[in-house]
Amino acid sequence: MKFVIQRVTKASVTIDGIVRGEIDKGFLVLIGVCEEDTKEIADKLVKKLIGLRIFADADGKTNLSIKDVGGELLLVSQFTLYADCKKGNRPSFIKAGSPEHAEKIYDYIVEQCKKEIKVVETGEFGADMKVELINDGPFTVILDSSELN
Repeated sequence: MKFVIQRVTKASVTIDGIVRGEIDKGFLVLIGVCEEDTKEIADKLVKKLIGLRIFADADGKTNLSIKDVGGELLLVSQFTLYADCKKGNRPSFIKAGSPEHAEKIYDYIVEQCKKEIKVVETGEFGADMKVELINDGPFTVILDSSELN
């Protein structure tokens, strides 16, 4: 599982010209799921996401979590995080989870985040989405379950 976390001052997802999800200060999280991912792996990444201390404290140090600052979440599924570009110029997406499995895990992640964060917005699984954001910093962190203990 992969999370691309971008600290934002604003972010939104639009589908067919209609804003589907929109947040102010918080994280835009692009979520990639592979076939081997489980709810236990999702729990580990959600815990890390919620605990990340990448907001500034009173001294300007990145020492506060999203909960500490009352931040919001915009969660967007993105199978292309599992693009394999080793051969040729056309990416292969064979490492991405099947749509059925990935959607189940994505929905689980959304529900777990809603237990921790007051405002959780989403895109739409499998839709053609337009994502806009103002990256604050810029500050982007990649969480890969294969690299976490």
